[in-house]
Amino acid sequence: MSILQVLDLGLAILVLAIAGWTIAARELFASVVGYVAYGLLLSIVWIRLHAPDVALTEAAIGSGVTGVLLVTTGARLRGAGGVETAAPPRLSQRLMAGALAVLVAAALAAVVLLLPEPAPTLAPEAREGLAATGLGNPVTAVLIAYRSFDTMLEKVVLVLAVVGVWSLAPDRCWAGAPAPLGRARPEGALLFLDQALVPLGILVGVHLFWVGADEPGGAFQAGAILAAMWMIVMISRLTEPPRVGARWLRLALIAGPAVFLATGLAGGGMAGGFFAYPAGFAKPIILFIEAFLVLSIAVTLPMLVAGPPRRSPQS
Repeated sequence: MSILQVLDLGLAILVLAIAGWTIAARELFASVVGYVAYGLLLSIVWIRLHAPDVALTEAAIGSGVTGVLLVTTGARLRGAGGVETAAPPRLSQRLMAGALAVLVAAALAAVVLLLPEPAPTLAPEAREGLAATGLGNPVTAVLIAYRSFDTMLEKVVLVLAVVGVWSLAPDRCWAGAPAPLGRARPEGALLFLDQALVPLGILVGVHLFWVGADEPGGAFQAGAILAAMWMIVMISRLTEPPRVGARWLRLALIAGPAVFLATGLAGGGMAGGFFAYPAGFAKPIILFIEAFLVLSIAVTLPMLVAGPPRRSPQS
Protein backbone atom coordinates (compact mmCIF):
# COMPACT_ATOMS: atom_id res chain seq x y z
CA MET A 1 0.00 0.00 0.00
CA SER A 2 1.44 3.36 -1.08
CA ILE A 3 1.70 6.42 1.13
CA LEU A 4 -1.13 8.15 -0.80
CA GLN A 5 -3.41 5.17 -0.23
CA VAL A 6 -2.63 5.28 3.48
CA LEU A 7 -3.42 9.01 3.55
CA ASP A 8 -6.67 8.44 1.63
CA LEU A 9 -7.70 5.73 4.08
CA GLY A 10 -6.91 7.98 7.02
CA LEU A 11 -8.86 10.82 5.41
CA ALA A 12 -11.89 8.56 4.92
CA ILE A 13 -11.78 7.43 8.56
CA LEU A 14 -11.43 11.04 9.74
CA VAL A 15 -14.41 12.15 7.63
CA LEU A 16 -16.58 9.41 9.11
CA ALA A 17 -15.38 10.20 12.63
CA ILE A 18 -16.13 13.93 12.28
CA ALA A 19 -19.56 13.13 10.82
CA GLY A 20 -20.35 10.87 13.77
CA TRP A 21 -19.10 13.43 16.27
CA THR A 22 -21.22 16.15 14.62
CA ILE A 23 -24.33 14.01 15.00
CA ALA A 24 -23.55 12.98 18.58
CA ALA A 25 -22.60 16.46 19.84
CA ARG A 26 -25.06 17.74 22.45
CA GLU A 27 -24.36 21.46 22.07
CA LEU A 28 -25.48 23.38 19.00
CA PHE A 29 -22.23 25.30 18.60
CA ALA A 30 -20.19 22.10 18.79
CA SER A 31 -22.35 20.56 16.09
CA VAL A 32 -21.85 23.58 13.84
CA VAL A 33 -18.08 23.47 14.32
CA GLY A 34 -18.12 19.78 13.47
CA TYR A 35 -20.19 20.46 10.37
CA VAL A 36 -17.76 23.13 9.17
CA ALA A 37 -14.81 20.80 9.77
CA TYR A 38 -16.67 18.04 7.94
CA GLY A 39 -17.14 20.31 4.91
CA LEU A 40 -13.47 21.27 4.84
CA LEU A 41 -12.46 17.60 4.95
CA LEU A 42 -14.84 16.88 2.09
CA SER A 43 -13.09 19.60 0.11
CA ILE A 44 -9.84 17.69 0.54
CA VAL A 45 -11.64 14.50 -0.57
CA TRP A 46 -12.79 16.22 -3.76
CA ILE A 47 -9.23 17.39 -4.40
CA ARG A 48 -8.06 13.78 -4.09
CA LEU A 49 -10.79 12.82 -6.58
CA HIS A 50 -9.37 15.40 -9.03
CA ALA A 51 -12.45 17.63 -8.86
CA PRO A 52 -11.06 21.05 -7.82
CA ASP A 53 -14.17 22.94 -8.95
CA VAL A 54 -16.36 20.86 -6.64
CA ALA A 55 -13.79 21.26 -3.85
CA LEU A 56 -13.90 25.05 -4.15
CA THR A 57 -17.69 25.04 -4.07
CA GLU A 58 -17.77 22.72 -1.05
CA ALA A 59 -15.30 24.91 0.87
CA ALA A 60 -17.12 28.14 0.02
CA ILE A 61 -20.73 26.95 0.38
CA GLY A 62 -20.64 23.78 2.46
CA SER A 63 -18.35 25.21 5.12
CA GLY A 64 -18.20 28.96 4.65
CA VAL A 65 -21.66 30.30 3.86
CA THR A 66 -23.62 27.43 5.44
CA GLY A 67 -21.42 27.53 8.53
CA VAL A 68 -22.09 31.24 9.01
CA LEU A 69 -25.81 30.63 8.45
CA LEU A 70 -25.88 27.93 11.14
CA VAL A 71 -23.88 30.03 13.61
CA THR A 72 -26.15 33.06 13.22
CA THR A 73 -29.26 30.88 13.39
CA GLY A 74 -28.02 29.26 16.59
CA ALA A 75 -27.29 32.65 18.13
CA ARG A 76 -30.78 33.89 17.31
CA LEU A 77 -32.37 30.73 18.68
CA ARG A 78 -30.44 31.13 21.93
CA GLY A 79 -31.51 34.75 22.12
CA ALA A 80 -35.14 33.75 21.67
CA GLY A 81 -34.86 30.82 24.06
CA GLY A 82 -35.63 28.35 21.30
CA VAL A 83 -32.68 26.04 21.92
CA GLU A 84 -33.26 25.65 25.61
CA THR A 85 -37.05 25.27 25.47
CA ALA A 86 -37.26 22.94 22.47
CA ALA A 87 -38.10 19.36 23.43
CA PRO A 88 -35.41 16.84 22.43
CA PRO A 89 -36.44 14.25 19.82
CA ARG A 90 -37.80 10.98 21.13
CA LEU A 91 -35.90 7.72 20.81
CA SER A 92 -38.25 6.50 18.08
CA GLN A 93 -37.60 9.67 16.06
CA ARG A 94 -33.86 9.24 16.41
CA LEU A 95 -34.05 5.60 15.33
CA MET A 96 -36.21 6.51 12.35
CA ALA A 97 -33.82 9.27 11.29
CA GLY A 98 -30.84 6.93 11.67
CA ALA A 99 -32.55 4.18 9.66
CA LEU A 100 -33.39 6.65 6.91
CA ALA A 101 -29.79 7.89 6.80
CA VAL A 102 -28.48 4.31 6.56
CA LEU A 103 -30.97 3.54 3.79
CA VAL A 104 -29.93 6.58 1.75
CA ALA A 105 -26.23 5.82 2.27
CA ALA A 106 -26.76 2.20 1.18
CA ALA A 107 -28.65 3.30 -1.93
CA LEU A 108 -25.88 5.73 -2.91
CA ALA A 109 -23.22 3.08 -2.29
CA ALA A 110 -25.15 0.60 -4.43
CA VAL A 111 -25.38 3.10 -7.29
CA VAL A 112 -21.62 3.68 -7.19
CA LEU A 113 -20.64 0.01 -6.82
CA LEU A 114 -23.01 -1.22 -9.53
CA LEU A 115 -21.78 1.15 -12.20
CA PRO A 116 -20.50 -0.66 -15.29
CA GLU A 117 -16.82 -0.71 -16.17
CA PRO A 118 -15.92 1.70 -17.63
CA ALA A 119 -18.51 4.03 -16.12
CA PRO A 120 -20.70 5.93 -18.61
CA THR A 121 -19.51 9.44 -19.32
CA LEU A 122 -20.14 12.34 -21.67
CA ALA A 123 -16.67 13.79 -21.10
CA PRO A 124 -15.40 13.02 -24.65
CA GLU A 125 -18.42 14.74 -26.21
CA ALA A 126 -18.01 17.73 -23.88
CA ARG A 127 -14.36 18.12 -24.81
CA GLU A 128 -15.12 17.89 -28.53
CA GLY A 129 -17.24 21.03 -28.36
CA LEU A 130 -14.90 22.86 -25.98
CA ALA A 131 -12.93 24.58 -28.74
CA ALA A 132 -16.09 26.19 -30.16
CA THR A 133 -16.72 27.97 -26.85
CA GLY A 134 -13.18 29.29 -26.52
CA LEU A 135 -13.06 28.00 -22.95
CA GLY A 136 -10.39 25.82 -21.39
CA ASN A 137 -12.39 24.71 -18.34
CA PRO A 138 -14.91 22.00 -19.30
CA VAL A 139 -16.92 22.59 -16.09
CA THR A 140 -17.58 26.22 -17.06
CA ALA A 141 -18.48 25.11 -20.58
CA VAL A 142 -21.00 22.60 -19.25
CA LEU A 143 -22.59 25.14 -16.89
CA ILE A 144 -22.73 28.17 -19.19
CA ALA A 145 -22.78 26.70 -22.71
CA TYR A 146 -24.14 23.14 -22.66
CA ARG A 147 -26.77 23.43 -19.91
CA SER A 148 -27.08 27.20 -19.71
CA PHE A 149 -30.87 27.18 -19.20
CA ASP A 150 -30.52 24.98 -16.09
CA THR A 151 -27.76 27.22 -14.73
CA MET A 152 -29.90 30.32 -15.22
CA LEU A 153 -32.83 28.69 -13.41
CA GLU A 154 -30.56 27.83 -10.48
CA LYS A 155 -29.82 31.54 -10.05
CA VAL A 156 -33.53 32.33 -10.34
CA VAL A 157 -34.16 29.86 -7.50
CA LEU A 158 -31.67 31.76 -5.32
CA VAL A 159 -33.53 35.02 -5.97
CA LEU A 160 -36.86 33.36 -5.19
CA ALA A 161 -35.34 32.03 -1.95
CA VAL A 162 -34.44 35.58 -0.91
CA VAL A 163 -37.97 36.74 -1.74
CA GLY A 164 -39.32 33.87 0.38
CA VAL A 165 -37.13 34.89 3.33
CA TRP A 166 -38.16 38.53 3.01
CA SER A 167 -41.83 37.52 2.96
CA LEU A 168 -41.47 36.41 6.60
CA ALA A 169 -40.94 40.02 7.71
CA PRO A 170 -43.66 41.81 9.72
CA ASP A 171 -45.62 44.37 7.71
CA ARG A 172 -44.17 47.29 9.68
CA CYS A 173 -40.63 46.17 8.81
CA TRP A 174 -41.15 45.65 5.09
CA ALA A 175 -38.49 47.46 3.01
CA GLY A 176 -36.44 47.83 6.20
CA ALA A 177 -33.17 46.17 7.14
CA PRO A 178 -32.48 42.75 8.69
CA ALA A 179 -31.19 42.54 12.23
CA PRO A 180 -27.42 42.93 12.76
CA LEU A 181 -25.46 39.72 12.45
CA GLY A 182 -22.85 40.34 15.15
CA ARG A 183 -22.43 41.79 18.61
CA ALA A 184 -22.68 45.50 19.20
CA ARG A 185 -19.04 45.54 20.36
CA PRO A 186 -17.05 42.94 18.43
CA GLU A 187 -13.76 41.73 19.81
CA GLY A 188 -10.52 43.21 18.55
CA ALA A 189 -9.35 39.85 17.19
CA LEU A 190 -12.37 39.73 14.88
CA LEU A 191 -11.70 43.22 13.60
CA PHE A 192 -8.07 42.31 12.95
CA LEU A 193 -9.20 39.18 11.08
CA ASP A 194 -11.44 41.33 8.89
CA GLN A 195 -8.65 43.72 8.04
CA ALA A 196 -6.30 40.87 7.15
CA LEU A 197 -8.70 38.42 5.50
CA VAL A 198 -11.27 40.48 3.61
CA PRO A 199 -8.89 42.21 1.14
CA LEU A 200 -7.22 38.88 0.42
CA GLY A 201 -10.60 37.17 0.02
CA ILE A 202 -11.74 39.80 -2.47
CA LEU A 203 -8.60 39.25 -4.53
CA VAL A 204 -9.13 35.48 -4.45
CA GLY A 205 -12.75 35.89 -5.52
CA VAL A 206 -11.87 38.14 -8.46
CA HIS A 207 -9.05 35.77 -9.43
CA LEU A 208 -11.37 32.73 -9.41
CA PHE A 209 -13.82 34.56 -11.63
CA TRP A 210 -11.16 35.61 -14.12
CA VAL A 211 -9.39 32.26 -14.42
CA GLY A 212 -12.63 30.24 -14.25
CA ALA A 213 -12.92 30.21 -18.03
CA ASP A 214 -9.76 28.15 -18.38
CA GLU A 215 -8.88 26.83 -14.91
CA PRO A 216 -10.79 25.59 -11.83
CA GLY A 217 -13.03 28.37 -10.60
CA GLY A 218 -15.95 30.28 -12.04
CA ALA A 219 -18.88 32.50 -11.17
CA PHE A 220 -20.35 30.44 -8.34
CA GLN A 221 -17.08 29.88 -6.52
CA ALA A 222 -16.05 33.52 -6.92
CA GLY A 223 -19.46 34.82 -5.86
CA ALA A 224 -19.53 32.54 -2.82
CA ILE A 225 -16.14 33.76 -1.62
CA LEU A 226 -17.11 37.41 -2.11
CA ALA A 227 -20.36 36.69 -0.26
CA ALA A 228 -18.38 35.18 2.63
CA MET A 229 -16.24 38.31 2.82
CA TRP A 230 -19.31 40.53 3.02
CA MET A 231 -20.79 38.33 5.74
CA ILE A 232 -17.55 38.53 7.76
CA VAL A 233 -17.69 42.33 7.57
CA MET A 234 -21.33 42.33 8.71
CA ILE A 235 -20.60 39.93 11.59
CA SER A 236 -17.86 42.26 12.85
CA ARG A 237 -20.35 45.17 12.59
CA LEU A 238 -18.10 47.17 10.28
CA THR A 239 -21.24 47.49 8.15
CA GLU A 240 -24.90 46.69 8.69
CA PRO A 241 -27.21 44.61 6.48
CA PRO A 242 -28.75 46.93 3.86
CA ARG A 243 -32.41 47.82 3.61
CA VAL A 244 -34.22 45.30 1.44
CA GLY A 245 -36.03 48.16 -0.26
CA ALA A 246 -32.79 49.67 -1.57
CA ARG A 247 -32.89 49.91 -5.35
CA TRP A 248 -29.21 48.99 -5.79
CA LEU A 249 -29.74 45.81 -3.77
CA ARG A 250 -32.70 44.65 -5.82
CA LEU A 251 -30.92 45.41 -9.08
CA ALA A 252 -27.88 43.44 -7.91
CA LEU A 253 -30.07 40.47 -6.96
CA ILE A 254 -31.66 40.17 -10.39
CA ALA A 255 -28.69 41.34 -12.48
CA GLY A 256 -27.23 37.87 -13.07
CA PRO A 257 -30.42 36.05 -14.12
CA ALA A 258 -31.64 39.07 -16.09
CA VAL A 259 -28.43 39.44 -18.11
CA PHE A 260 -28.29 35.65 -18.58
CA LEU A 261 -31.85 35.58 -19.95
CA ALA A 262 -31.33 38.65 -22.14
CA THR A 263 -28.20 37.10 -23.65
CA GLY A 264 -30.05 33.83 -24.26
CA LEU A 265 -32.86 35.65 -26.05
CA ALA A 266 -30.34 37.63 -28.10
CA GLY A 267 -28.80 34.34 -29.21
CA GLY A 268 -31.79 33.80 -31.47
CA GLY A 269 -30.76 36.80 -33.55
CA MET A 270 -26.98 36.52 -33.20
CA ALA A 271 -26.46 32.78 -33.59
CA GLY A 272 -29.79 31.36 -34.67
CA GLY A 273 -30.77 29.66 -31.41
CA PHE A 274 -31.89 30.28 -27.84
CA PHE A 275 -28.78 30.53 -25.61
CA ALA A 276 -26.54 30.12 -28.66
CA TYR A 277 -23.32 32.11 -28.92
CA PRO A 278 -21.94 33.54 -32.18
CA ALA A 279 -18.75 31.90 -33.41
CA GLY A 280 -15.63 33.67 -32.21
CA PHE A 281 -17.45 35.66 -29.52
CA ALA A 282 -18.55 32.87 -27.18
CA LYS A 283 -15.83 33.38 -24.56
CA PRO A 284 -16.22 37.17 -24.07
CA ILE A 285 -20.02 36.80 -23.93
CA ILE A 286 -19.72 34.02 -21.33
CA LEU A 287 -17.36 36.16 -19.24
CA PHE A 288 -19.83 39.04 -19.53
CA ILE A 289 -22.63 36.80 -18.22
CA GLU A 290 -20.47 35.42 -15.41
CA ALA A 291 -19.50 38.91 -14.22
CA PHE A 292 -23.15 39.68 -13.45
CA LEU A 293 -23.69 36.20 -11.99
CA VAL A 294 -20.81 36.84 -9.56
CA LEU A 295 -22.50 40.07 -8.48
CA SER A 296 -25.88 38.41 -7.91
CA ILE A 297 -24.43 35.44 -6.02
CA ALA A 298 -22.25 37.71 -3.85
CA VAL A 299 -25.38 39.64 -2.83
CA THR A 300 -27.92 36.80 -2.66
CA LEU A 301 -26.10 34.52 -0.21
CA PRO A 302 -25.47 37.20 2.47
CA MET A 303 -29.10 38.33 2.28
CA LEU A 304 -30.23 34.74 2.83
CA VAL A 305 -28.04 34.60 5.93
CA ALA A 306 -29.17 38.03 7.17
CA GLY A 307 -32.79 36.87 7.18
CA PRO A 308 -36.01 38.88 6.88
CA PRO A 309 -36.21 42.57 7.73
CA ARG A 310 -36.48 43.23 11.47
CA ARG A 311 -36.16 47.02 11.51
CA SER A 312 -38.58 49.52 10.03
CA PRO A 313 -37.41 51.64 7.08
CA GLN A 314 -37.32 54.73 9.32
CA SER A 315 -35.00 53.22 11.96
